Amino acid sequence: MITPSPSSVPTSSTPAPATAAAADAESLRPSLPAGTERAGGRSILRTPHVAPLLAGTLVGRLPAAMAPIAVLLAARSDHASTAVGAVLAALYALAGAIGQPLLGRVVDRSTLAAVALPAAAVSGGAFTALAVVDCAAQPLTAGVLSVVAGLATPPLEAGLRAMWSRLIDPSRHHQVFALDAAAQEVVFVAGPLLATAVCLLASPGWALVACAVAGSAGTLAVAARGPARVRSTARAVHWLGPLHSTGLLVLLAASVFFGVTLGAFTVLSLSYAERHHEGWLAGVLPAALSLGSLLGGTAWAKLKRPWPPGRALPVVGGAYAAAFAVLLLPAPPWLMITASVLPGMFLAPWLACAFVACDALAPRGTATEAAAWLIAVIGLGQAAGTAAAGQFAAYGHTATAAVPLLGAALAAAALVAGRRRLSLP
Repeated sequence: MITPSPSSVPTSSTPAPATAAAADAESLRPSLPAGTERAGGRSILRTPHVAPLLAGTLVGRLPAAMAPIAVLLAARSDHASTAVGAVLAALYALAGAIGQPLLGRVVDRSTLAAVALPAAAVSGGAFTALAVVDCAAQPLTAGVLSVVAGLATPPLEAGLRAMWSRLIDPSRHHQVFALDAAAQEVVFVAGPLLATAVCLLASPGWALVACAVAGSAGTLAVAARGPARVRSTARAVHWLGPLHSTGLLVLLAASVFFGVTLGAFTVLSLSYAERHHEGWLAGVLPAALSLGSLLGGTAWAKLKRPWPPGRALPVVGGAYAAAFAVLLLPAPPWLMITASVLPGMFLAPWLACAFVACDALAPRGTATEAAAWLIAVIGLGQAAGTAAAGQFAAYGHTATAAVPLLGAALAAAALVAGRRRLSLP
């Protein structure tokens, strides 16, 4: 359990926190073992609650990566068209993007456990019902269930990132956010593989049940930890919540374009695989991007004194865009796989800087909702990038590869233009 400090009033030996968010973090942060703040990145996982929370959240977030494939395969097994399956998957994703900020606002006014547990029950129930519904005969019912499953997705990712400021010393926020960003690649690699394996070994219906089980199990693991049951004492002072922060709006705008790169890269991988008649490339190229993210996140976490997010984000964003430029060149498969690692090297650092900035720029009492908005706009950008790259796929490799490059360039431009708004206290 987290024990609040005896007093929130700074003394002469304790400097006053620079921001209201820092004051909340200081009052809730547990005491760390001596020398922890000077130790390497591994010590973060030894900080109380960090490893169990990270592991539970990764399990609880598996449905986000499993559901799109499971829903598509379930629709096909019911002899529904691919278009119907795609609509169901899109409804799930869109509902999740809408539901996360709404649930995040409720978390900021109560606790993560109080919101996530009933949400997991509703989402899990919708997945289970969807497993027995005939998508071809009852497409409307299947659509409603997909929307409910998405809307009620437990806000574990946003909740966890809001908790880092309460659990980890500010000087090490870049490390824990980099670790978090790199670890989430496990979700997007393992999720589709797990869904496909369950579909092949059992049935698409059981894959949807597996989504319900994973979401519930991960939520229970997180809710059992003390930090998830700590009630925030802060309250938002404006009805817009975190959107009242101009700096956060700049970050969200850039994050939409960042999401475009991720959605477009998936289409680029499929298009490249089809062009070379090598289906395995459709999975290997995203895996190479994820590998790069793991490497980049690990390297970023080892930095002892990183730049502040307002300065680091434009630089990392520019490097991210430059790395995508390499993918414009027609290359043999082995070189394309290697080139796909390059933008991944800046993916986790970009996310780490973005969430550090998001936490600092959010008005007091809106940290969870702010993180949820960041997650939501990245998801919306992914959907837009997938749609845009799909339209350009007919014009060849260079046209398709131009979409993620353009998204990354626009994200970097937005960060450069708004860098003063991103300056943190």
